[in-house]
Amino acid sequence: MKRADVIVVGAGPAGIAAATAAARHGRSVLLLDDNPAAGGQIWRGGIEARGQETSKGESARKAAALKDLASSGATLLFGYRVFDAPGPQTLQALRDTAGGTEVVTLQYNNLILATGARERFLPFPGWTLPGVFGAGGLQALVKGGFSVQGKHIAVAGSGPLLLAVAVHLQEYGVHITSISEQASRWQLAPFAASLWSHPAKILQGIGYRAALAKTPYRTGCWPVSALADKKTGMLKSVQLTNGAKVWDEPCDLLACGFHLVPNTELASLLGCDLRGDFVAVDDQQRTSVPNIYCAGEPTGIGGLDAALVQGEIAGLACAGKPTDSLRARNAAERKFASRLEAAFRLRPELRLLSALDTIVCRCEDVTYDNLAARSGWTDAKLQTRCGMGPCQGRICGPATQALFGWTPKSIRPPLFPVPVSALCFHDSQHNVSQENA
Repeated sequence: MKRADVIVVGAGPAGIAAATAAARHGRSVLLLDDNPAAGGQIWRGGIEARGQETSKGESARKAAALKDLASSGATLLFGYRVFDAPGPQTLQALRDTAGGTEVVTLQYNNLILATGARERFLPFPGWTLPGVFGAGGLQALVKGGFSVQGKHIAVAGSGPLLLAVAVHLQEYGVHITSISEQASRWQLAPFAASLWSHPAKILQGIGYRAALAKTPYRTGCWPVSALADKKTGMLKSVQLTNGAKVWDEPCDLLACGFHLVPNTELASLLGCDLRGDFVAVDDQQRTSVPNIYCAGEPTGIGGLDAALVQGEIAGLACAGKPTDSLRARNAAERKFASRLEAAFRLRPELRLLSALDTIVCRCEDVTYDNLAARSGWTDAKLQTRCGMGPCQGRICGPATQALFGWTPKSIRPPLFPVPVSALCFHDSQHNVSQENA
């Protein structure tokens, strides 16, 4: 059993900022994350490429944030995944150890959810081939030691992540064949024009584009299929279209993701209201549930600056400190997030990419034709097991939402597959609590 004034779930930029702010103002803070170190997806550690000129500013910012966190007094728990909320102001988390599984019960006065976001995948023929990766997923693998030196990589999908990933992959010695953004030039134009109020983002974009000056960047272009080599079964090319023509582009690897979706499963389990796909919060980052706050991507996909300011606001609010000086920045970042969502909204053609035999749910091998006959998410789960595999619908859920307009009806514990021993621990803890009562 571990107790703290403030528990922060998620050690990305939002969680780091929240934990640091609350701890510096005298609150006992537990910051936990399922990764082995702080940073989240955007500040993930790993093997760095030589001479990463484009990321020096980002690295300095990360180093400063981690230094502030280390000196704040917050307690850090890494490798822990929250899988249940069995009672009021109580969470359960586990981590894998050499001897098995360790389960811990966490109790809090205030809880800050900084659970981040994940990539959205849209099924198309060949998307499950060896050599097809999520854009951010491939970047994470490369930082973890996956060698891509000398590979030809096509980058496709949607969102500003594509440019950032392409630049970082290039620094590891790959040749980026092209970047294909599904949003049209006219759809992106208002967003680009609005960046005058965010000069740092303009400079970052210019730096990325300069680093990829020799790489074609195509708007209004998207993948329609990935093709395999008949002998090896590995990816050999991606088929792209601009709506008027279709062509094959040879590549060794395809990095493909269609923007981001928020990780709101824990918030939903705790009963927090959603506004559309995102957790509803007020100007103090408070959710609809007392003593629970949320910051960063689960409240709206806004990027690093939004995550940092919202995390700081949540941490200060938990410590009972004023946040007035941060409200203007937060309002500006929320507007930026709204413009970002509009700029990279998915085109209708993407809903037509799947063939009848295209796998939509990879965990349970459920194909498009099996889902097309179903009336909704619950019916699909009951009849096909779609969403009932190890990812618990985190991949196929957003895909079926885009394809059919389905939305998962409920979130139940455990939030991800856990060993029976963890559930036995849960029952024993519950029985002890009942006896004490």
